[in-house]
Amino acid sequence: MSDKVRPLRRPPIRQSTLVRSDREHTFEVFVRDIGVWWPTRSHSLGLERVATVTIERQLGGQVYETWADGSRADWGQVIVWDPPERFGMTWTSLPAVTEVELTFTALAPALTRVALEHRGWDRLTEAQVAAATSLGGGYEAGWRHILALFTASAEGGADR
Repeated sequence: MSDKVRPLRRPPIRQSTLVRSDREHTFEVFVRDIGVWWPTRSHSLGLERVATVTIERQLGGQVYETWADGSRADWGQVIVWDPPERFGMTWTSLPAVTEVELTFTALAPALTRVALEHRGWDRLTEAQVAAATSLGGGYEAGWRHILALFTASAEGGADR
């Protein structure tokens, strides 16, 4: 590789949503209730076999899905734990480990901005990125769908 050739930089996926709920409740719905609102039938390793999704609520905790037969498939590890402001995890469903981080910002007593960043795409080859983003709009569309379901769940149980 020539000294003048630089590797291609792949920007992170960044998305956000506004949730009509206070920050504490919004954070709790994401981490505590992820097994309720996450679309496991379409966005998981086990698909129809998934019984629930769990985030172990501590730095270094595991994030995983549990199947109906008791089997477990790991999604990653908690790398940022700062409730109710930030949550981050490694994402191990790709050929190389990436990271997903969410920030929860109170805009008003019952309005929270949730910003998601999925980064580390530069660790994947062009072919791996193409494969990961080729189906159904890729991770951009997937995160949009997931944030919409999360928002609906958080607002549905919000104390307003």
